[in-house]
Amino acid sequence: MLPEFSRFYGWHPGISAPPGMSRRKALITGITGQDGSYLADLLLSKGYEVHGIIRPEPEPQAHVQHILGHIQLHVASLSSPENLRDVIRLVQPDECFHLAAQSFVSYKPDEEVATLASNVTGAIALLVALKEAAPKCRVVFAASSELFGLATECPQSETTPFHPRSVYGVSKLAGFELFRMYREVHGMFAASAILFNHESPRRGRDFVTRKITLAAAGILAGRATELRLGSLEVQRDWGHARDYVEAMWLIAQQQLPQDFVIATGQTHTVREFVDLAFARCGLDSKEFVISDPSFYRPAESFILKGDITKARHQLGWSPRTSFEDLVHEMVEADCQAAGLQLKFPAARRVSTLES
Repeated sequence: MLPEFSRFYGWHPGISAPPGMSRRKALITGITGQDGSYLADLLLSKGYEVHGIIRPEPEPQAHVQHILGHIQLHVASLSSPENLRDVIRLVQPDECFHLAAQSFVSYKPDEEVATLASNVTGAIALLVALKEAAPKCRVVFAASSELFGLATECPQSETTPFHPRSVYGVSKLAGFELFRMYREVHGMFAASAILFNHESPRRGRDFVTRKITLAAAGILAGRATELRLGSLEVQRDWGHARDYVEAMWLIAQQQLPQDFVIATGQTHTVREFVDLAFARCGLDSKEFVISDPSFYRPAESFILKGDITKARHQLGWSPRTSFEDLVHEMVEADCQAAGLQLKFPAARRVSTLES
């Protein structure tokens, strides 16, 4: 079987590089995560030599297992400019994508401290190392819609004022400003992708979308009886990670470094996600899903919805995967992992990646 990305991007690295493609080098922090692994898939399909940074402590590599023979991994601490400098001098990347971060939004004090320290230190350490070891490298930062927080307008665009409502959002805002500062002060190609919520079968199990799809599969398999969530009326702008990493790559190809909102421009409630996921399993969500006030978050009354006008016009980018396809793909993957065979295929509506 060919690697997964070959089904979506039309090239298998075991054959040859795509005709006319130069052998550029890319360095990805967070390569073993959801976004990093999809980005590695995409870059390999374009003929890149792909390098990734992994932490000194052991970390899961399941998402890149299918491409381990085609990428090079380097151990380095994101808190150490010296470690990063050594890797960058060795690789001499043409493009760098900073995706590594503590990305789960937590309101526990100890986790908030760790999130702020890790995310801000990682951003500045990477910029320092790139400036010294590969100043011409193009670097793109994975920012977050959490920058907007208590937004003053909806939808949110690149000109919407930032008002983060979580420490995670503050940490991402600090990274965004560091990248902007290095762009303006040091003349580096440093850009940011302000990514709204994006999911996939590779999403971590702590995130609400994956909790939903895992629960639907678990209940169908008889291994669970209920799912407790916070408010089911919270709205989010959900896209597919596979689409969003393509936008980050396009940002790195621009003549000048700029920041872009990457989103779908549509919002859906948690209830809609739940209903679609359970229906795909032939289940009635009302029989199994409980909205539990003890799971409510303190800052979820605002609506985050992205305005992708700039990305559409300047990058030529728009999301390819519909909300329905995203939910179905996640459910089907978790059902398959649980050894379940769904009885009927789901109709694909908008996605063109599989065509």
